[in-house]
Amino acid sequence: MQRAKRIGYNVLVDILGGVLVGVGIYNFAASAGFPLAGVSGIALIFYRIFGLPIGLGTLLINIPIVLFSYRVLGRRFLLRSLQSMVISSLILDYVMPLLPVYDGERMLAAVCTGVFSGLGYAIIFMNRSSTGGVDFISMSIRTKYPYLSLGRIVFGLDVLVVLLGGLVFKDVDATIYGLIISYLLTQVMDKMMYGIDAGKMTLIVTDKGRQVTDYIDQYVGRGSTIWKGTGSYSGLEKDVVMCACNNKQMYEIRKKVKEIDEKAFTIIMESNEVVGEGFKKE
Repeated sequence: MQRAKRIGYNVLVDILGGVLVGVGIYNFAASAGFPLAGVSGIALIFYRIFGLPIGLGTLLINIPIVLFSYRVLGRRFLLRSLQSMVISSLILDYVMPLLPVYDGERMLAAVCTGVFSGLGYAIIFMNRSSTGGVDFISMSIRTKYPYLSLGRIVFGLDVLVVLLGGLVFKDVDATIYGLIISYLLTQVMDKMMYGIDAGKMTLIVTDKGRQVTDYIDQYVGRGSTIWKGTGSYSGLEKDVVMCACNNKQMYEIRKKVKEIDEKAFTIIMESNEVVGEGFKKE
């Protein structure tokens, strides 16, 4: 019963993500003549040159990429991704043509392509799956270099494919729109996957660590951690306070630390995602 529920949930997520991706690719990008990124972009080139259905072309191109990525990503991930790949391809070829195609302002078409596709891909990625193609390559790279943002990896690969599409169709404006789409898509993906739980992290080097942590706990409502550190030049022992919080809370902490200890050294960093007590549950 539990297995059936999980399979049903995965299928529904794939359908939702596939519809969003399909709307972006077929109903906005294809009609506007944009060179898209990834395997979809290559399939779109074949569609415009040979009339090969986009979904079918995507499946055919994915075969060697799946074989290449098998060892890196593992059997379970690839099986889940094959399901997502087939569902999204069927939706692209058989469902999207039933919907109206946008033929208005190209800039609006580019924005809608980036937003809808980015949401669709993010939903599928967040369910520990993929639509194949360059996604497999991106996930393989991220497996080896987990500190890299998935959106940035995708963007770098996407730019190469978009430029290739621009050379094939010899449309400078369309190429520029394709680059805009790639940027929007990766931004939407990163915001969807990490932005909801994004915030700030600070390291505060101070002589009054206990006073700083007491303030953070009492007035900001966040936990913090005190480390013991030693100055490399002075040799004096210092408190190092670490705290993760949102942007507004970080402003309050930064302001109060200066009042508590004028000589405090404060480092503030972007935090893509915070998981644990008081934040998102894994």
